[in-house]
This record gives sequence, C-alpha cells and structure tokens, in this order.
Amino acid sequence: MPEALPPRMEFTGERIVPGQVEPDLFHEHMARYAFARRLARHKRVLDAACGTGYGSAALAEAADFVAALDISREAVEAAARAYARPNLSFVVARAEQTPFRDASFDLVVAFEVIEHLEDWRALLAEARRLLAPGGQFIVSTPNRLYYAESRAQSGPNPFHVHEFDYAEFRAALAEFFPSAAIYLQNHSGAITFSPMLPGAAAAAELAPGHEPPDPEASHFFLAVCAAQPQTGAPLYVYLPSSGNVLREREEHIRKLEGELRQKDAWLEELKSAHAALQAAHEETLREMEKQVAWAERLDAELEEARATIERQQEEHAAEQRATREAYEGQIRELNSTLETLAAQHREKLEELARCVRLLDEAEARVVERTRWAQQLDARVQQLEQALAMVRASRWVRLGRKLGMGPELE
Repeated sequence: MPEALPPRMEFTGERIVPGQVEPDLFHEHMARYAFARRLARHKRVLDAACGTGYGSAALAEAADFVAALDISREAVEAAARAYARPNLSFVVARAEQTPFRDASFDLVVAFEVIEHLEDWRALLAEARRLLAPGGQFIVSTPNRLYYAESRAQSGPNPFHVHEFDYAEFRAALAEFFPSAAIYLQNHSGAITFSPMLPGAAAAAELAPGHEPPDPEASHFFLAVCAAQPQTGAPLYVYLPSSGNVLREREEHIRKLEGELRQKDAWLEELKSAHAALQAAHEETLREMEKQVAWAERLDAELEEARATIERQQEEHAAEQRATREAYEGQIRELNSTLETLAAQHREKLEELARCVRLLDEAEARVVERTRWAQQLDARVQQLEQALAMVRASRWVRLGRKLGMGPELE
C-alpha cells in the first residue's frame, strides 16, 4: 500500500487520502489503477484528476512516464511530496482542459472524475485529443442506480454533478470513441472487473458457474476506449494483500461489536439523560400548572377589580353629572342675579350720571353767581371809592355848606 500522506491533507469525501479511509474504500479505488497498470507498461500515461497521487505512483511503476494532474493545488503539492519519482510529474490543471499537445499520451486514465464535471463531454473530447494513434482511454464512474440505492440513508454525494446509468454511459462513450469495452466493477471478497461481451454465453465462459453480469446492479462502470478496434477483454480480479475475507469479517465483527458497546453506552447515557429530562419536564409541568392556577386566580381578581372599577366609574360619573347639573343650576341662578344687579347698577350709574350733570350745572351756576357777586363787589367798591372822592371834593363840601348840591349819605 502507498505510504500515507502528510497529516494536514485530510479526507473530505471528495479525494481518497491513504491512511484516512477504510481499507475497502481504498482498495475499491486502488483496484482500478491495478487494472490500468497492466496496460501502462512502457507507455506515456496521463492520470487525469489524480487526487492525492497514490494511483499515479502505481502507474509509474510500469510506465515509461506518467503525467498526473489535478485541479487542487493542495492535493498536487501533497502528492509531489509523498510520491516523488523520476518518471512521475504532477501538474495543477483541469482534466477537461489540459496544457498538453495533441497525441501526447499512449494511455489516459480518468477514474471517478467524469461525474464531478458540468461539461463531462469536454473530458471525453480532451482524452480523444490527447491519445496517440493506437492509444487507449480508461474511464470509470459509479453506477447511478446502485449508487442512489446505496446512499439512500446518507443522501446524494454533494461532489457529484452528473451520474450515469449503464445505457447513458455507453452512449456517451460512443459519441467520441468507436471502440469501448465496458467492464462492470464489483466488490465481492475480491474486486472483479467483468467485461460486457455480446451474448450471455461469452460472459458465462469467462466466469464458469456464475450468472452473466448485470450492469443495472453493478457498483461501478469502467471502460477501456480507443479510436481503433481492440482485441481481448479478459475478466480481471483484484485481490488486495489484505484480502483475507475471514479475517476482515472477524475484524469487522469486532469493530461492529465495539461500536455496538459504544452505542449501548451512549444509549444508557441517553436513557439517563432522557430520565433526567423527563423528571425536569414533569417538574416543569407541575410548575407550569401552579403558574397557570396563579394566572387564573390573578385573572379572576383582575376581572373583579375591573368590574369594581367600572362600577365606581359609573357611580362617579353619575355623581359628576348630578354635581354638574347642580353647578349649572347655581350658575344659571347666579347669572340671573348678576343680570338683575347689572341692570340695577346701570340704573344707579344713570342716576349718578344725572346727579353729576346736575352738580356740574349747579357748580356752573355757583361759579357764574360767584363771578357776578365778585363783579358786583368790584362795582360797589368802585362806587364807594367814587363816593368817597365826591365826599372829599371841596366843591361838594362847599355846596353843602351853601345848601347846594346833593345829599351824600
């Protein structure tokens, strides 16, 4: 088995990483490279979508030169570190769009990559372009019918874009390669590659005592394609070095027993956790019942308080209406009284105004009479002065002595 890759390269389900997958899964992939290695002797080989490079290293053991490419730089760098060979070169490139010239390779392999591509026809066209005259193209893909059944529980492979059934795979290859020998890969203790030959008898001769292979029930399809007719399509059986079925089954049983014990322990833990959760749930229910009863009592109290408040509000509203009506009556009475007082006040003001006018008139007459009296006093004073002057006159005094003139008293 090829050495394991550095630990930082992890298996994600998209590329096989030696040392990080089950042996059966690894041998399922390695068997295809063992199949192809028989056709790689002394040839120029391209491993399209080489992944972590373990298969490319196996091909390099027989081939003159192997070019291995993958779209993942991380995978290519890990493969170059783990599988350095003088006749092995790793390149970062797409399988359906390579940097190589036409007719550069005698053998092109593309295992478990066509189902990952949106434009899978581009892969077949690129393989046809790269093949030298007499070259061969080996391509594999899982059987869509079996694959869907085997993954019924886990769901579709998230890395697969387009999967093929047998008829569709055969038709796709025929678009680009006049000759295509399709093998059915199955894992049954050993890994077998059974050629699909015309007629059941020919298939029975290849595997005496066995029923003809059924492509609909096959695990994988693997095709050896060429631009020219090919001869021979022998049955191929891959028996890995760890292929002791009884030992593998015993190890598998022990593993299953360990898993069962682990699951039993988990089940006990889950039961304990479930019991604790059940007790907590029941306690929660009891607490919820208390809370519900408290809430119901609170609702009743709130309803009673609401009714009391509504009743008090109605009584208060009635009292307010009565008070308002009483106030309105008092206001009307006060308004009437104010109107009466206002009328009386207006009359008194009018009477006062008349009195004021009379006083003004009387005052005017008093002023006038005072002025007249003052004028009269002034006249009297003038007359008295004139009389005094007359009395003081010599002529008047002489006339009186003579008995002549007026008598001035």
